Amino acid sequence: MAWGDYEFLATTLADSVLTIALNRPDAGNAANKEMHSELSRVFIEASHDQAVDIIVLTGTGKLFSGGGDLQYLDFMIKNPQEFDRTAVEGKQIIYSMLDCEKPIIGKINGHAAGLGATLAVFCDITFVADHAKISDPHVKVGLVAGDGGAIMWPLLIGYARAKEYLMTGKPMGAKDAERLGLINHAVPLDELDARVDEFVQELLHGATQAIRSTKMSVNVGLKQLAHAAMEMSTGLERLSNRSPEHRLAIDAMLKKEKPQFRKK
Repeated sequence: MAWGDYEFLATTLADSVLTIALNRPDAGNAANKEMHSELSRVFIEASHDQAVDIIVLTGTGKLFSGGGDLQYLDFMIKNPQEFDRTAVEGKQIIYSMLDCEKPIIGKINGHAAGLGATLAVFCDITFVADHAKISDPHVKVGLVAGDGGAIMWPLLIGYARAKEYLMTGKPMGAKDAERLGLINHAVPLDELDARVDEFVQELLHGATQAIRSTKMSVNVGLKQLAHAAMEMSTGLERLSNRSPEHRLAIDAMLKKEKPQFRKK
């Protein structure tokens, strides 16, 4: 059955499993203003709904998410107060995922970039189609990686590797992501639904309160780190939204050109 009132998230609730699908397939599920706002409240609403026991996060179409919508990024350069507003929402997305007692299972059906990568790595358990790539390319558009990736990547794969990927924005294949510990499982796309369903059923037939409390116990330190680090990282990202580098990058991408921060 349909659940919630969302324009760019497709939500269905069946047998206490809530599936949330990023739903702008023609735009590669890139986050526009409305989707970003919806993401900032959907995990809160799911947390409060007693009919929901498990949350599965996925995307419609071939991609999980291409990150931020290019036209919206351009709008926020011209209207920096809008970026400041979304920075508050960005913190709420992360905090609400960490605060939600119910397990959040990532079913990452395709490439995940930027905010899409952040959503993937903040899921409690993540299954990724093995053809997919995960990347946090904020720096490639002149932005600070401030929406949570700078917290979770170092915790999962170590600081040295995390800095390599975050400071270059280069993608990591799903199989390497599994090997390094960024995700739980890289599986063939045609097996993704079945593997996630199997795991969801295992949780559903487990001790619900013990599972939820275990998640909350594990998240204590992570929540403390996130609340401390997100204030600085989002503040730095807000500053980078006003930078000449970001303006240069978005102008180039709107022209379908590769940004050149320095002439060679």
